[in-house]
Amino acid sequence: MKKILFLIALAFSAPAIAQEDPYMGIIPAPVSVKKTKGVFHFTPETIILVDSPDNKSVRIFKGLLRQAGYSNTVTDINTVDRKRWDMKNSIMLAQNFKGDLPAEGYELEVAETKVQLNGRGSGYFYGLQTLLQLMHKTTNPGYATIPCALIHDNPRFSYRGMHLDVSRHFFDVDFIKRYIDLMAAYKLNFFHWHLTDDQGWRIEIKKYPKLTEVGSKRAQTLVGKIKGGDADVYDNTPYGGFYTQDQILDIVTYASERFITIVPEIEMPGHCRAMVAAYPEWSCDPTQTYKVAETWGEFKDVLCPNEETFKALKDILREVMLLFPGKYIHVGGDECPKDAWKKSEFCRQLIVDSTLRDENGLQSYFIRTIERFVNSQGRSLIGWDEIMEGGLAPNASVMSWRGEAGGIAAAQLGHDVIMTPGSGGLYFDHAQSRSKEEPLSIGGYAPLAKTYAYDPVPAALNKEQQKHVLGVQANLWTEYIATNAKAEYMLLPRMLALSEIAWTPKANKDYKNFSEQRVAKHLPKLEAAGFNYRVPEPVGASDTLANGDKFKIELTPLVEGAKIYFTIDGYQPRETDLLYTGPATLNIPKDKTIEFKTIVITPSGKRSIVNDIQMSNK
Repeated sequence: MKKILFLIALAFSAPAIAQEDPYMGIIPAPVSVKKTKGVFHFTPETIILVDSPDNKSVRIFKGLLRQAGYSNTVTDINTVDRKRWDMKNSIMLAQNFKGDLPAEGYELEVAETKVQLNGRGSGYFYGLQTLLQLMHKTTNPGYATIPCALIHDNPRFSYRGMHLDVSRHFFDVDFIKRYIDLMAAYKLNFFHWHLTDDQGWRIEIKKYPKLTEVGSKRAQTLVGKIKGGDADVYDNTPYGGFYTQDQILDIVTYASERFITIVPEIEMPGHCRAMVAAYPEWSCDPTQTYKVAETWGEFKDVLCPNEETFKALKDILREVMLLFPGKYIHVGGDECPKDAWKKSEFCRQLIVDSTLRDENGLQSYFIRTIERFVNSQGRSLIGWDEIMEGGLAPNASVMSWRGEAGGIAAAQLGHDVIMTPGSGGLYFDHAQSRSKEEPLSIGGYAPLAKTYAYDPVPAALNKEQQKHVLGVQANLWTEYIATNAKAEYMLLPRMLALSEIAWTPKANKDYKNFSEQRVAKHLPKLEAAGFNYRVPEPVGASDTLANGDKFKIELTPLVEGAKIYFTIDGYQPRETDLLYTGPATLNIPKDKTIEFKTIVITPSGKRSIVNDIQMSNK
């Protein structure tokens, strides 16, 4: 073993020089970046000129500058004598300019003496996010450099979504705002808020107070299974929480200021155990006693499609629509067992009276009834792809989560589609590696590379049908995500990949550049802002068995400033072990197998999982 270690030490060489980044560290990668020579020196004397001083984007930009340690003056250019004003060492943020830009687009020009940003509405806001990403702090407080370039940019898709389930586990207002901040920084613009499910009702409805008095609370929560057995493990702790209407209005305003539309989801006709626990008369068997679910999965208790239930749902949706001004109202529609309907004499007669084919047709009847109401209020209905069962409601949009088949079928029928398949790496509750060191998850496998590789436009669609693919969304279900830290761990860095899927032209995507150069720079900045994240394994690490007598090991950490430590003695590596400093060649003696274990440790002490490279010469 000592001989092998000696060979490793001799074989290390200097780290390879990283290739120049064509996208200058910007995530998501812009449409066009033309680099020019030099940098703009941002100093405490730099004047920020704006032509719309009361614009909400300007207010948010000023706040973000203050948070980053810059205290520069923001001046209304309309109050300045331009003939006498020295325009050098200035940043001009313009909404009132000549010329057109693509929807949500902006143009940013950085020269050595000045910076010019042109944009309108959300494009202006997104340009400011890019400008903030380009500001690189120096060792002097309040100073930064901005590399010179000409950038033209606009999004690939109009719908760029991120979802959060607050029913299985509740997240407070401060966390929701942080989530929105993160989305805004990476140019995502739809927040799908999953507010109700079997395990909890999280939105105050004044006409039906028992929805929160009863439906927001469960007696205990499933937390796992006994190791080596099938018995469930519960925490034996009451759990609850909901958002008041005032809190929701506050969050809606906060999101709107950042050009994010909230899509509220009120689940129906399935996933309604919390609802019928509060109001059993909305079920198919009001004589039963229902309780808010304590476990996960599907439940046979569903809403009954009668007039009383529809009246209640319309009342609920009226209050929801007063809170959420966005176009879409999400009604779920997924995983609706038909057992209760099959047993119900009322439902069987309704199928006959309405000349429906079967219970699938009854589900379509249910969704169509709700859609007519939603449309009558000037809104559009959206649901998971199961709403297609029995026939799709006339104006409904579809979120395709069970693969792409539902989205393809809906687009071929002329319906708008949001692609969000779990099979495409867009379910962020899935594990990020196959290592046993990953935290408990619901299952599935969605590493960063898989997420990044997803393309929302299926090849099965022709050009006209492709226009119905409005965009893409990733989902964070929280059955096994009970804390803010774990939610952020599951979210990051995969959300950065989502932003690039949603924004960046397909031709500009480059996973090597994204993961090795840009993500590596962004993760320390996110950590400095207080976010948790999963430290990626080093590039070049593999858990597969290799064979031969000579192995070249080339590893790169994916967090700027992080170090890689390794062992070959079978023990878990830590910062007390050998430091990897560059490419190494390892000679393996005949009939020997070596475990080359690595760990990445960031400057602040965050750690990756341990990666184990099995190298054998047999």
